[in-house]
Amino acid sequence: MGRNGQLYAELNAAWAIAKKDIAIYYFKPNIIVSGALFPLFMFLAFAAGNSAGPSVMIPGLIAITILFSASSIEPVSIPIERRMKTFDRLVSAPISLNAVVLGESLSGFLYSTGIAFVPLIAGLLIFRTPVISIAPLVAGILLTSFCFATMGTLFAAYPTESPGDIMSMLNLVRLPLIFISGVFIPIESIPSIGKVAVYFSPLTYGNDLIQAAYNGHSHFSLLVDVAMLFIFILIFQIFANQLYKRWNE
Repeated sequence: MGRNGQLYAELNAAWAIAKKDIAIYYFKPNIIVSGALFPLFMFLAFAAGNSAGPSVMIPGLIAITILFSASSIEPVSIPIERRMKTFDRLVSAPISLNAVVLGESLSGFLYSTGIAFVPLIAGLLIFRTPVISIAPLVAGILLTSFCFATMGTLFAAYPTESPGDIMSMLNLVRLPLIFISGVFIPIESIPSIGKVAVYFSPLTYGNDLIQAAYNGHSHFSLLVDVAMLFIFILIFQIFANQLYKRWNE
């Protein structure tokens, strides 16, 4: 099989894995709660009494919805499949771990992209919040969704059969990201110590893109936002491949 044929086979395998997760896990109660309802309730809690207008709050809601929904599929699906012994068959199939990681990430990416349209449409129809620029909105939703879906796949590499174990570890990362990424507190208002952490959060760059789509300006250059999200995706993919290789040999 030539290189093109091998690439097609790997992509086809990744898509098959994503379709399997779509069919089985998208409507699991714990995924609906952690991926859609939890960020909504968190947003409402912080939005109460906040003087910022919808043009600031709606992009923030989209950003945290992507964060939680994109990273919620794999931490549930992979431990369950370990318990059912189907994951062992998956990693022993004649496909590379790259295809496995990509397929698992695709399922979270597609789920998150769909969920992101809920606050987006609510902002347009209910709060009359216009989108000034489409390009950064599309880039922000797609790249941030895939970035955090890959992060979810990375955390799901931990060899456990309990989704709660992974969710506990994941929340130790997801919750602080909200407060250092400019979602509720503008980056300019973050204390100087916290500003260092801002640069190490992928949510910073995703939120910056989405805010630019609504407000017409961004903290960083849009090219920097896009480049940094690509770098985080690459880092998460590489580390996920290494961990799955290590724990499934």
